[in-house]
Amino acid sequence: MKAVVYEQFSAPPRLQNVPDPTPSTDGVVVKVEATGLCRSDWHGWMGHDPDIVLPHVPGHELAGTIVATGKQVTRWKTGDRVTVPFVAGCGHCRECHSGNHQVCEHQFQPGFTAWGSFAEYVALDHADLNLVALPESLDFATAASLGCRFVTSFRAIVDQGRAKPGEWVAVHGCGGVGLSAIMIATAMGANVVAIDLTEDKLDLARALGAVAAVKASAGTDVAAAVRQITDGGAHVSIDALGHPATCFNSIANLRRRGRHVQVGLMLDDHARPAIPMDKVIAHELEIYGSHGMQAFRYDAMMAMIATGKLMPQKLLGKRISLDDAPAALMAMDRFEGTGITVIDRF
Repeated sequence: MKAVVYEQFSAPPRLQNVPDPTPSTDGVVVKVEATGLCRSDWHGWMGHDPDIVLPHVPGHELAGTIVATGKQVTRWKTGDRVTVPFVAGCGHCRECHSGNHQVCEHQFQPGFTAWGSFAEYVALDHADLNLVALPESLDFATAASLGCRFVTSFRAIVDQGRAKPGEWVAVHGCGGVGLSAIMIATAMGANVVAIDLTEDKLDLARALGAVAAVKASAGTDVAAAVRQITDGGAHVSIDALGHPATCFNSIANLRRRGRHVQVGLMLDDHARPAIPMDKVIAHELEIYGSHGMQAFRYDAMMAMIATGKLMPQKLLGKRISLDDAPAALMAMDRFEGTGITVIDRF
């Protein structure tokens, strides 16, 4: 099969012919119909993820059709249309037994712990526990865009942030994660303030439901601007980018007893950001992480998509070929363009 492979961190990936995968006893092989391009893939390529063993094929936001199954698989068959959370549980550890597959102690992550979906085919382990069926009404490109950013944002807004109708939600960073969070928070009845550096992304944020926007240009006191717009601060605030400045602002713009959710990855030299701990204590603020979403929680999100309350297809940006993927991956740190880039030609 054709696959995008890198043999050294930060070295240019290349499109290569590599052996087709085979399913594990509890896994499947999926023909990749579409796969999203995510900044997490860029972090992996840069060497920020200790799970990656070289040579490596990136890609973790995927949708496709099952072409082979392991002998222990009982819920799935050849021809089924599926997607998978980017964090897949093992089904045996304490966290999986409690229903928290997204923080599994022995998690399987395509594109990180194993070869991923920047390829014609991908092998996925623990299929019965982790695969999600796709309705015929959902196209593969939209389904692929759910795999990381949209489901992570859904859990961040609904489960971790516990956003309620009428509350103010601040979203720092209007890339794929942030735009997903804006759409989801709006669907939950919250009032969203979008924060970004560029007007085109803020325009898209408004089109997706944000009722106010703050341009985080040089000299702007972002936290003060959010507190003024919301008459005291956000009830829930999301750092959707993953930067010391956005993390700090997201906590600092909360009202008393507000809830911060860290979604954007904080790796390498950003892993130990400064936070306003004085406000965390004095205002009894809550700080949460959000790391993917369990397969069984997809049902609630899929129901909102089916009824039109959520329209992830509006978040799709460029569609590119697998040939274009190496250059697109290396450019992820420049935050160019709007929406989610999807590979849908192999």
